[in-house]
Amino acid sequence: MEEKKDLGKEYPSIVDLAYTQYKKLRKVDDIMSRNVITIGSEATMEGAAKIMGEKHIGSLIVIKYSTPIAIVTERDLLSRILAEGKSPAEVAVEEVMSYPLVTICPTTSIKEAAQIMIKNKGRLVVFECGKLVGVVTASDLIRSLPDVPEALIKVDDFMTKKVVSYDKSTLISDLVKTMGKKRIGSVIINEEDRPIGIFTERDLLTAFLSKGRALDVPVDNHYSKPLITAPSGTSIHKAATIMATKHVRRLPITKDEKIVGIITARDLVEAYAK
Repeated sequence: MEEKKDLGKEYPSIVDLAYTQYKKLRKVDDIMSRNVITIGSEATMEGAAKIMGEKHIGSLIVIKYSTPIAIVTERDLLSRILAEGKSPAEVAVEEVMSYPLVTICPTTSIKEAAQIMIKNKGRLVVFECGKLVGVVTASDLIRSLPDVPEALIKVDDFMTKKVVSYDKSTLISDLVKTMGKKRIGSVIINEEDRPIGIFTERDLLTAFLSKGRALDVPVDNHYSKPLITAPSGTSIHKAATIMATKHVRRLPITKDEKIVGIITARDLVEAYAK
């Protein structure tokens, strides 16, 4: 008996073709975050942590003399302050901020923006006629990956294969030291050697640092759950879709019911930018 063909896939509709073409032609202006949150260079990192935690964002544009000059991120807070045993209340933003800003125009293509991001290893700041108008993150970019051959590359080629995990009884202060020293944004949380969740920079920021809570407590239930995963062999486009719909920035990859790697939004952008 002759196997039936999926005519919808073999002969895409005009609407499907038009949408695919639209995604290919999208510009930075279509995806950037326009509500840019700023902070003064003289402010403390404690203040920066509070703002980022309350706004659920991972970075702030730093202003000095009414001019955007740099960016400060949750990674700066983790790696350059907490991991070194410093107090956020005693460190000024200007001591850890990253500059110069990596700037692009609103008319830059998604592909070019991805390439610029990977080359410069940072968030992109959008200027138009000398005015700050937006910010582009890796999460913004993965929500816009077009259905092109690049997006069919498998996650296995770009994922991090050394996954760090801890039992749920581990102190958050210990997790933070490891994350800061290894410069990683998350660790897998286990219960009886079974992965049950993930603790991220954002969890640290929103649940603890922004509220001034002590870190010498077990991670216990202070992690993100349920654990969202994808199987080995998943395309980067599928992974991007999962991350965008589930609102996560890190996706553990499984094989034979075991975690064999983890891919981040930035990894997906790098795969597309190649």
